[in-house]
Amino acid sequence: MDLIQHILAFVFLLGVLVTVHELGHFLVARWSGVHVVRFSIGFGKPLARYLDSRGTEFVLAAFPLGGYVQMFDDRDPMNNAQAAPGSVPDDAVGLMSLSPYWRIAISLAGPVANFLLAIFIYTLLNMAGNLVFAPLFSAPEAGSPMAEAGVDGPFEVVSIDGKDVFSWQDTAFALSARLGETGSIDIGYVALKTGREERAQLPIRDWHRGVSEPDLFGTLGMRRGDLGVIGRVIENSPADDAGLQPRDWIIGVNGKAVETWSEGVAEFSQFANRPVNLTVLRTGVTYQLTVVPEAVTLPDGQEIGRLGIGPAKNEVSQPMATALVMGAQKTWDMSVLTLSMLEKMIFGQVPAENLMGPVGIAQVAGNTVSVGWGFFFGLMALLSISLGVLNLMPIPLLDGGHVVMYMIEIVMGRPVPEGVQVAVMQGGLVLVLMLFVFVTFNDVSRLF
Repeated sequence: MDLIQHILAFVFLLGVLVTVHELGHFLVARWSGVHVVRFSIGFGKPLARYLDSRGTEFVLAAFPLGGYVQMFDDRDPMNNAQAAPGSVPDDAVGLMSLSPYWRIAISLAGPVANFLLAIFIYTLLNMAGNLVFAPLFSAPEAGSPMAEAGVDGPFEVVSIDGKDVFSWQDTAFALSARLGETGSIDIGYVALKTGREERAQLPIRDWHRGVSEPDLFGTLGMRRGDLGVIGRVIENSPADDAGLQPRDWIIGVNGKAVETWSEGVAEFSQFANRPVNLTVLRTGVTYQLTVVPEAVTLPDGQEIGRLGIGPAKNEVSQPMATALVMGAQKTWDMSVLTLSMLEKMIFGQVPAENLMGPVGIAQVAGNTVSVGWGFFFGLMALLSISLGVLNLMPIPLLDGGHVVMYMIEIVMGRPVPEGVQVAVMQGGLVLVLMLFVFVTFNDVSRLF
């Protein structure tokens, strides 16, 4: 069942990304007036076909790793060999009869569609709202960068380099943007002992340069902590009646010190309908509160005590206009991060082993479905951005390579010689195949 989940998640994920990308090319091609011979999702033998009234054949093919939009070319009969018999109108407009500006627009439409998909997904996720675990950390180890910066107790990270973070994922993404760099990382945090917001400047030098699986948190002295910080208090619950508040930090139960959320729950759950004394730290002041956990019977018949509290989580929910702006900003930030990672890979600051292929994507897709659909669609948005950025690279065979060829045509005043185009495309095909083999090797290496 786990394997089936991974396969289905991968097929759905890739199917949406490829369809949206090719739909971008298709819509602008139709807008330009060029005749579209075939719209294919996948390569190889067609599994299903449909011919529309305008002579375009829509195909679902056997090999799902990609797709294409085949446009009519009045100079090259072989290019139109896939057209269904009698489907090409007598007055069909060929791709090369369009101005180079239209051809550039058609090439850019695929990546733009991927960016728009990411904005759409992020907007919906921002509107829907979700609870994410706050990035809480235990006291840093002595001698670590965080300790050297003066942090001497548990803390919650609230910003990285001036940008707000609300979850572990936000924090990891923000830190990964600094891989391979020299300088300092500005970390905004709330010291849980005092409740005050502080800042720490952590010096870095060639940070994790060449490291394939960097420990982003550990090397800075940021130890993830399952701390007993209260995120919510249920109304009219025993905790509410006792005066507990969100952001209270439970550090003791009946005089016994507890370091984690799970330790605290294990202690007070033993006292169903019996008073428990909690030691709570609130904005730097220690309080002693008495609470009587209500008795709850579990499905196995065991009776436990429950306070009516939940761990520290941040709720992210925005109105549509704000969510749209945030979605666009998130898409821009992740696009810049993707470009930065590619640049660092080229110059050796980040190892290319971090590149992920279809096997790795399938594994991550299946895992995110297990965690929750919000995580799965977040992954879809991120991969859509990656697909858009990758296709804008000036590599022959990719959309960016086509754009470069058409721009050269504009400068020269005539098309690039056909022989040069063929040679360049063949070279691009070799590069893409080499990249595919490399990322697949990376995926297999991770599995074993």
